[in-house]
Amino acid sequence: MTDTFEHTPQIWNAAQLRDALKDLPDDAPIHIGVASDPGDFDGYRGFVLVDAHQVENWWPATSTAPERTETEQALTLFADWEPDRYDHLD
Repeated sequence: MTDTFEHTPQIWNAAQLRDALKDLPDDAPIHIGVASDPGDFDGYRGFVLVDAHQVENWWPATSTAPERTETEQALTLFADWEPDRYDHLD
Protein backbone atom coordinates (compact mmCIF):
# COMPACT_ATOMS: atom_id res chain seq x y z
CA MET A 1 0.00 0.00 0.00
CA THR A 2 1.31 3.44 -0.92
CA ASP A 3 0.98 6.41 1.40
CA THR A 4 -0.56 9.46 -0.25
CA PHE A 5 -1.28 12.99 0.88
CA GLU A 6 -3.43 15.80 -0.41
CA HIS A 7 -1.30 18.57 -1.95
CA THR A 8 -3.23 21.87 -1.89
CA PRO A 9 -0.87 24.77 -2.58
CA GLN A 10 -2.12 28.37 -2.51
CA ILE A 11 -2.35 29.18 -6.22
CA TRP A 12 -1.58 32.83 -6.92
CA ASN A 13 -3.96 35.06 -8.81
CA ALA A 14 -3.06 37.92 -11.16
CA ALA A 15 -3.32 40.55 -8.39
CA GLN A 16 -0.77 38.71 -6.23
CA LEU A 17 1.65 38.45 -9.16
CA ARG A 18 1.24 42.14 -10.04
CA ASP A 19 1.90 43.08 -6.42
CA ALA A 20 5.06 40.95 -6.31
CA LEU A 21 6.35 42.57 -9.53
CA LYS A 22 5.43 46.19 -8.79
CA ASP A 23 8.88 47.30 -7.53
CA LEU A 24 11.01 45.34 -10.01
CA PRO A 25 12.77 47.26 -12.78
CA ASP A 26 11.34 46.56 -16.23
CA ASP A 27 14.50 44.73 -17.35
CA ALA A 28 14.69 42.37 -14.33
CA PRO A 29 14.68 38.71 -15.40
CA ILE A 30 12.07 36.43 -13.83
CA HIS A 31 13.45 33.24 -12.26
CA ILE A 32 11.20 30.32 -11.38
CA GLY A 33 12.05 27.69 -8.75
CA VAL A 34 10.31 24.37 -9.42
CA ALA A 35 9.82 22.10 -6.41
CA SER A 36 11.71 18.81 -6.58
CA ASP A 37 8.71 17.08 -4.96
CA PRO A 38 5.26 18.49 -4.12
CA GLY A 39 5.83 21.34 -1.66
CA ASP A 40 9.60 20.70 -1.39
CA PHE A 41 11.60 23.78 -2.38
CA ASP A 42 14.79 22.74 -0.54
CA GLY A 43 16.13 21.04 -3.65
CA TYR A 44 14.38 23.13 -6.30
CA ARG A 45 15.63 23.49 -9.86
CA GLY A 46 16.00 27.05 -11.17
CA PHE A 47 14.36 28.05 -14.44
CA VAL A 48 13.80 31.37 -16.24
CA LEU A 49 10.57 32.75 -17.66
CA VAL A 50 10.71 32.72 -21.46
CA ASP A 51 7.09 33.22 -22.59
CA ALA A 52 3.48 33.62 -21.51
CA HIS A 53 0.15 32.98 -23.19
CA GLN A 54 -3.34 33.99 -22.16
CA VAL A 55 -5.61 30.97 -22.31
CA GLU A 56 -9.24 30.16 -21.73
CA ASN A 57 -9.83 26.84 -20.05
CA TRP A 58 -13.28 25.39 -20.54
CA TRP A 59 -15.16 22.38 -19.34
CA PRO A 60 -18.10 21.31 -21.52
CA ALA A 61 -21.37 19.83 -20.39
CA THR A 62 -21.31 16.09 -19.72
CA SER A 63 -24.00 13.43 -19.41
CA THR A 64 -23.80 13.70 -15.61
CA ALA A 65 -23.66 17.52 -15.57
CA PRO A 66 -25.53 18.74 -18.70
CA GLU A 67 -25.71 22.33 -17.41
CA ARG A 68 -21.93 22.59 -16.93
CA THR A 69 -20.25 25.13 -19.22
CA GLU A 70 -17.50 26.54 -17.03
CA THR A 71 -14.77 28.78 -18.37
CA GLU A 72 -11.74 30.35 -16.73
CA GLN A 73 -9.38 33.02 -18.04
CA ALA A 74 -5.81 32.13 -17.15
CA LEU A 75 -2.20 32.88 -18.00
CA THR A 76 0.25 30.08 -18.73
CA LEU A 77 3.89 30.97 -18.02
CA PHE A 78 6.57 29.03 -19.88
CA ALA A 79 9.95 28.40 -18.24
CA ASP A 80 13.17 27.02 -19.68
CA TRP A 81 16.52 26.04 -18.19
CA GLU A 82 18.72 28.94 -17.16
CA PRO A 83 21.29 30.12 -19.73
CA ASP A 84 24.41 27.94 -19.46
CA ARG A 85 26.24 25.18 -21.30
CA TYR A 86 24.58 21.75 -21.15
CA ASP A 87 25.46 18.31 -22.45
CA HIS A 88 23.27 17.09 -25.32
CA LEU A 89 20.75 14.56 -24.12
CA ASP A 90 20.47 11.32 -26.09
